[in-house]
Amino acid sequence: MAVLWNSIQSVLVVVLIMILGFVLRRTGWFDDKFAGTISKFIKNIALPASIFVSVLSRLTRGQLGSFAGYLAYAFLAVIIGYVIAFILVKLMRVKPGRRGIFINAIVNANTIFIGLPLNIALFGDKSMTYFLVYYIVNTVSTWAFGVFLISNDDPTKPKEKTHNKIDWKKVIPMPLVGFLVALVVLLLNIPVMKVDFISSTLTYVGNLVTPLSLIYIGIVLADAGLKSIRFDRDTIVALIGRFILSPIIMILVLMVAGNLGASFPTMASQTLIVQSATPMLAVLPILANEAHGDVEYATNIVTTSTVLFIVVVPVLMTLIQYI
Repeated sequence: MAVLWNSIQSVLVVVLIMILGFVLRRTGWFDDKFAGTISKFIKNIALPASIFVSVLSRLTRGQLGSFAGYLAYAFLAVIIGYVIAFILVKLMRVKPGRRGIFINAIVNANTIFIGLPLNIALFGDKSMTYFLVYYIVNTVSTWAFGVFLISNDDPTKPKEKTHNKIDWKKVIPMPLVGFLVALVVLLLNIPVMKVDFISSTLTYVGNLVTPLSLIYIGIVLADAGLKSIRFDRDTIVALIGRFILSPIIMILVLMVAGNLGASFPTMASQTLIVQSATPMLAVLPILANEAHGDVEYATNIVTTSTVLFIVVVPVLMTLIQYI
């Protein structure tokens, strides 16, 4: 019961800040451009700064080998997720315009705007190293493969005429650049964080990620409208995939790895499991719109999953204590 109550309190912190963004948007405090502005600020400035500080503060050169191991297991879980999602698309005969959205909904998570604040609320700043593992895997999965599934599912284009190129700016976004730069600094043993004004500036800017991310999600929910939530077959299965199948896959991969001799700190395994059950990508409706897909469906599953995670996380946190 103590674990459940602590999880509920952690989620309540997240929810209350989201409600603040929701209310302020509905009352007109935030204009139509504000959400896009803070989204750009978080992704291009605040999050790279936060990741840079976290890597240099919590990762040592001796830990890089285990970090690579975590990446391998997380990638394996994501690959298995794709296989299962493809099978579900075939079995359910998901219609064109929804297929890529459906697969992304099951496999890829909203790590930046909900995953990071949630992880800090549940496990504290010490979990950032393990969060970075899932963030890297999720980013590469989304922009190197997931986005193609949506683009190639464009119902207005003949399949044989659909050709897409990798957008490296999205595969390697600024937060990932922040990680790579920090990795170079770490390997070369450059004492950047020992310079007080640099360390303080990056820390202050990085600390803006959590509150602004949650306010952004509140604004997104206000714009989407909670009254539009519907539970059709494709939505229900996608939600089951995101909140049940995805964490089960991660748990099984970690258990098999453990039986094969791999060692995972409790915080590492819990972080990866919780991140695998975070809500769906906030950009799904945008990607669907660009590919002439089912924007209404994409908006519905993003809104629904963002609301339901409030219930899912405390239950999941209680269950993983027994794993």
